[in-house]
Amino acid sequence: MPELWTSWPGDVDLHLELPPGHGRRAALEDALRQAIRDGRLSPGERMPSSRALAAQLGVARGTVVDAYAQLAAEGYLRSRPGAVTEVARGPALRLPDAPPPIPARIVADFRLGRPDLSMFPRVEWLRALRRVFQITPHSDFGPLDPQGSLRLRTALSGYLGRARGVLTTPERLVICSGFAQALRLICDALAAAGARSVALENPCLPDHRATVIASGLDVVPLGVDHSGALPDGFTAKSVAAAVLTPAHQAPLGATLAADRRAEFSRIAAQRSAYLVEDDYDGEFRYDRHPVGALQGLAPEQVIYAGSASKSLAPGIRLGWLAVPADLLDAVVEAKRRADRGTDVLAQLVFAELIDSGALDRHVRRMRRQYRRRRDALMATLARHAPAMPVHGVAAGLHAVVSLPELATEAEVLAAAQKRHIALTGLAPFWHSESQGAQGLVLGYGTPLEAEYPVALEHLGELLRAW
Repeated sequence: MPELWTSWPGDVDLHLELPPGHGRRAALEDALRQAIRDGRLSPGERMPSSRALAAQLGVARGTVVDAYAQLAAEGYLRSRPGAVTEVARGPALRLPDAPPPIPARIVADFRLGRPDLSMFPRVEWLRALRRVFQITPHSDFGPLDPQGSLRLRTALSGYLGRARGVLTTPERLVICSGFAQALRLICDALAAAGARSVALENPCLPDHRATVIASGLDVVPLGVDHSGALPDGFTAKSVAAAVLTPAHQAPLGATLAADRRAEFSRIAAQRSAYLVEDDYDGEFRYDRHPVGALQGLAPEQVIYAGSASKSLAPGIRLGWLAVPADLLDAVVEAKRRADRGTDVLAQLVFAELIDSGALDRHVRRMRRQYRRRRDALMATLARHAPAMPVHGVAAGLHAVVSLPELATEAEVLAAAQKRHIALTGLAPFWHSESQGAQGLVLGYGTPLEAEYPVALEHLGELLRAW
């Protein structure tokens, strides 16, 4: 079927399909009629003049005039002397189906995993973007290096060493699209080398289990207590790697104890296995200085993973891996197969934020903000739900609340839903939902800053009933 692209006033493109076996006028009528029916030309949208459209299509002006007249007679177009022709508003049009109804507004959103998006540093991001366009050579926007922008890898190697105690170089870093992709790249690289299973903390984020399984690997659970993950499950010969959240266990909130850090590192070196360190909110510790990265103890056994999801916003889809030398080529190849490279513009802007000091300033500002939020949450829980112990609040962006004996997780979540309060329960995090304790995982970074006091009031009213 012949096809035609035409550029309309205002630089809007419209794709027209010209049915075969028709004259030029009939083909144009059919193409415009179908575009209106499909909703690609909206009611009230201005059409180009007959002279301009004829020139664009390479047809006689009279052909366009006649086509417009026919569609106006059918009710598709509206034309008045001395005025532009536009798409008609009327019953002759078959408009697209109405979008689904918007769900009831959430009055308090305490779901896990997101920072306060209203605090995204828009001014600093825009300033960095302008600077990037001023100094970046044209060649840097060409075909991507799957390992990532050298400028960002250079900036990150210094930043991670200074802020998190990570021992790496630009040559050992791989830029990826957030932690989800980072874990998939690691699992694909391990599976390609013959690995059979990966150990995950129990409980852990459900997406971690799904990612490991999607790579064809089995999941081995690691128990977790008040000192973090237990090394016992990591000793099995079939386990090629263990995924840990040592700074702030997800979701229970424990910090991996020093003796267990040493034991995990020893087992990994002894077995030539790997530890995957998910440092998902390592910047945010409130009651003492942040605990350094596990990777600093054993750089050749620990694959360090971080992202901008908590420090800036998850929608940026920017993450990184510090990879041991013997696994680097396999991870880079997995990245090349996945998408050939992460958005280079976001990489360059993030590098500029690091180099200018804007990222450090933003993280310090947000650390103060989230500590204030945590304290306000603790005060609300103490006032309205004193019988519900709170755990994991020394760091991060969430707290875990244990439920009293007479309350079930399902009942609390159902009551929250009726009140339009968004909460996350503990059950989905356990490898088997029936095996773990019940509770709530409250993400106190999620409510927007202006809405946080009201959100706490709604949460307090909900939990007071239990």
